[in-house]
Parts: sequence; structure tokens; C-alpha cells
Amino acid sequence: MIELTGIGKYYKQGFGKTHILKNIGLIIDQGEFVSIMGPSGSGKSTLLHILGLLEEPSEGTYNLLGENVNSLSEKQRTEIHRSTIGFVFQAYHLIDELTVYENIETPLLYQKVGSSERKSRVAELLDRFQIVAKKDLFPSQLSGGQQQLVGIARALIANPKVIFADEPTGNLHSEQADQIMEVFQELNQKDGVTIVQVTHSEKNAAYGNRIIRLKDGWLV
Repeated sequence: MIELTGIGKYYKQGFGKTHILKNIGLIIDQGEFVSIMGPSGSGKSTLLHILGLLEEPSEGTYNLLGENVNSLSEKQRTEIHRSTIGFVFQAYHLIDELTVYENIETPLLYQKVGSSERKSRVAELLDRFQIVAKKDLFPSQLSGGQQQLVGIARALIANPKVIFADEPTGNLHSEQADQIMEVFQELNQKDGVTIVQVTHSEKNAAYGNRIIRLKDGWLV
């Protein structure tokens, strides 16, 4: 599903380069639940952002679902991002001015999904995550755990093949964190969604089936 070959990321600095990632080779199969771990500054989030098409590598090749992402136009990359990828952020990234219902619905508006289909899909996710009673509230009226559930529901609404999660429990207390990780585990085991998460937590990493470790931009 995902294949990286010789992926590097660097920034030019004066006459030299500052390397963030160095010669990353990686294969992730459909249906895996992979955790990326490493100390701060090891390149974890940069790697996840490249996987999620939020950043481009400086060198190397990235194949997603058999498609060479490097050769795609910006429009094609955007289309793959909308149709294939769900992203869950540590800081939730919900839209403050929209209700829970509207936040979850937003990706479907970009895809021009019809009204009745949107209602059906949003209702299904509200029910699944037991947040039906919260649908007319705004993000500021929710707890951190509830906001992250809304973030996950929004990531799932377009039926992505892979979810990338960047420290998804970083702002939550332990009970809420366990709930979120159990949601991810269920999505992976029952629905077959491929999940790649960046985490500092060995406990969270244990919910997956493989751990990838980075140090100073290299795979360990």
C-alpha cells in the first residue's frame, strides 16, 4: 500500500543543508497498524506529513496504492488526499465556528456528496462514537476527548483507506487516551483501516502491530 524508497528531507541553510530525514526505506501493507516512535527532533512528524501528502520529500520515491506520488500534479495530490487519506491531529484542528455535525460533514462538501448521503454518513458516525447528543454543540463546548472523537469522525467520513494520526492523544488525560486508542484499534481490526500514528507512548504503540523507530532522521 505504502512504499518509500530513499526518502530524504532537508532544508537549505546558507551553503549547506539541514537534514530532517535521511534515506528512509519503508513498506506498509494494507490493514497494518503502525506506530512511529523516536525522540523529539528525530523526524517523526515530518515523515508522517510526507506520508499524508502534507509535505513533499526533497529526494526519493513515494508510492501510495501503486501510484508514484512524486509525479502527480497538485490537483491530483489533493484528490488522493480527499479520497484516500484521513488525518487526525494532536490539536484537533476543528473549525470553531462550525457545530460538531458541520465539522464532520465538511469533507463531504468538498467531495460534492449529495445532501441525503451526507446526512446518512454523518448520522452513522455520530451514533458510532456516541456523540449524537453533541451534534449541535461547538468545539469549545466539548472536552478534549470529545473533540478528538469528532476529529476522528471527520477523518473517517470520506471512507479513507489509511488514517495518519500525529500524537492523537497528546492533549488528553489517560482515560480519554485509552478510549481514543481503542477506537483506532477497532477501526483497524474490524474495518480494516490502515493506521499510521506518531506517538511518544509505548502504551499507545502497543495497540498496533508494528513499531518503526527513528533517530536523528534515520530508521533505527
